[in-house]
Amino acid sequence: MPFTSGLIHNELPKPASSVVINARNITSTTALVLIEVYVVPPTTNALTLIYLTGYMLPGKSSDSREFNIAGGIAYEIQVNASGVLSEVAFTAFGVDDHGLPVVGQQMLAMDWQEISAFSTTP
Repeated sequence: MPFTSGLIHNELPKPASSVVINARNITSTTALVLIEVYVVPPTTNALTLIYLTGYMLPGKSSDSREFNIAGGIAYEIQVNASGVLSEVAFTAFGVDDHGLPVVGQQMLAMDWQEISAFSTTP
């Protein structure tokens, strides 16, 4: 099942310019990780897919990916991991131009909401 961060507000006083998404495979089997990143541009106010990526995450390993979300008034992350007996924990952090975390823009492993399907089917 995929998971979502839900919509994360990203306006002043300190908006994030990027979001860092971390994946940690805690099992010994390889998992297929899928990530979708959406932004809400101020011109349209519509949720817009800007990144769709997939990769294989070996067992007992981790990976970090950074995606540019500058200019969006909000963003949402959707993630999924699949594989036989695999279990992947996700975290995400909005970061500023200096790579520093933005207060209130963090998603810990326990914060993700399960959803029935990605908003955009790959």
